[in-house]
Amino acid sequence: MPHPLVDLLKARLAQNPADPEPPPDLVPAGVLAPLFFKDGLAHLLFTQRTFTVKDHRGQISFPGGVRHQGDPDLLATALREAQEEIGLDPRVVEVLGALPPVDTITGYCINPFVGVIPHPYDFRPNPLEVKRLLLLPLEGFYEAGRWSAGVYRYQGRATRVYYWRCNREVIWGATAQILLHLLARLGQHPIPGDQDATHLD
Repeated sequence: MPHPLVDLLKARLAQNPADPEPPPDLVPAGVLAPLFFKDGLAHLLFTQRTFTVKDHRGQISFPGGVRHQGDPDLLATALREAQEEIGLDPRVVEVLGALPPVDTITGYCINPFVGVIPHPYDFRPNPLEVKRLLLLPLEGFYEAGRWSAGVYRYQGRATRVYYWRCNREVIWGATAQILLHLLARLGQHPIPGDQDATHLD
């Protein structure tokens, strides 16, 4: 029987969106937000990047990467990268829809897709790209006290970013923004009054 959360996301996520035209100074990328259910509770899968990758070293993120010439669209990019990074077979992913693109100060236009994956699953992380996997309950992101905002500076420029903290784990930047977009579609606004954190456009 489908989980009510799955039906809700299908209704509120963009279905089969055309790939947006990124700003000329940004590189298009696709990421997959893998959603799974354990004991009836929704969880999200994240990766912690190694310190040998080109960008965002050591950060917690969703599987994904830059679009390759052979990728027919950015969903294909996200699924290909998830297979390369964690050994997730694209055929087992039930894609629920897309979230709004997130532009980063580091030069990327990230296009997120949400997909349900099986649990348990025999993941095979690529040790060159992935230091570890994090399997975190979705409800853990609802608590306002775990969220904050601040200014991040990069190469002489500044931008507003969001942070989620729990124990020693910190999720921030584009991944935190993607999370906030996902939470908004579930009716959760952990940073009330902040338009950038709560908008549904």
